[in-house]
Amino acid sequence: MTSDISILDLFLQASFLVKVVMLILLGMSIASWAMIFKRSQALTQATKDTNTFEDKFWSGTDLSQLYQEVKKRKDSLSGTEEIFYSGFTEFARLRKSNAASPDFIMEGTGRAMRVAVAREVEELETNLPFLATVGSISPYIGLFGTVWGIMHAFIALGAVKQATLAMVAPGIAEALVATAMGLFAAIPAVMFFNRLSNRVGKLEHNFATFSEEFHSILHRQAMAGRA
Repeated sequence: MTSDISILDLFLQASFLVKVVMLILLGMSIASWAMIFKRSQALTQATKDTNTFEDKFWSGTDLSQLYQEVKKRKDSLSGTEEIFYSGFTEFARLRKSNAASPDFIMEGTGRAMRVAVAREVEELETNLPFLATVGSISPYIGLFGTVWGIMHAFIALGAVKQATLAMVAPGIAEALVATAMGLFAAIPAVMFFNRLSNRVGKLEHNFATFSEEFHSILHRQAMAGRA
C-alpha cells in the first residue's frame, strides 16, 4: 500500500458490503460518543444535586419545612430529593391513619423509598446498555467486514493467471479498515461504560445510605408519635 492512499480512498474502493459495515460502525461510534457525553453530564449534575440536598438535609433544618419546599418542585425532583419526597409523603399518609402502628408505618415508608431508589438508579443507567452492546459487538462486525473483504479479494485474484502481492494488497487493506473501525468504536464504549457504571454505583450507594439514615429518623418520629 502506497503512502498516498488514504482511509477515504480505501473506503471508496471497498466492496458494497464492506462499505455498509463501515457505515454501521461509524454510526455506532457517533451514537456512543453522543451518549457518553450526555450520560457524563447527567451523572455530574446528579452528583452535584445529591451533595447539595444532603448538605441542606443534615444542616438541622426542620423536616416538615424541607418537605414543603421540596413539594413545590415535585415534578422536577431527582436523586435524594425524590427519595426524601417519596418517603416523607408515604410516612405522613400512613401516620394519619396508623399512628399506633409504627412498624406498619415504617414498612410502607421503607417500601416507598426502595421503589424511589430503584427508579432513580434506572434513570441514571439510561443508555449504558447501549454502550455495553457497542463495546461487545463492534469488533465482530468489523471482523465480518474484514473476512468478507479478504474473501472478495482472493476470489477476484483467482480469476487472473498471474497473481502478485500488488494485486491482492489493496483489497486486504480495504478489508482491514473495517476491523480498525470496529476497534475504534468498541474501545471508547467499553472504557466509558466501565467508568460511567462505576459512577452510577457510587450514586446508588449514596441513595441507599441516605434512605437508611432517613428511615431511622422517621422511625424515631413514629415511635415518639405512638408514645
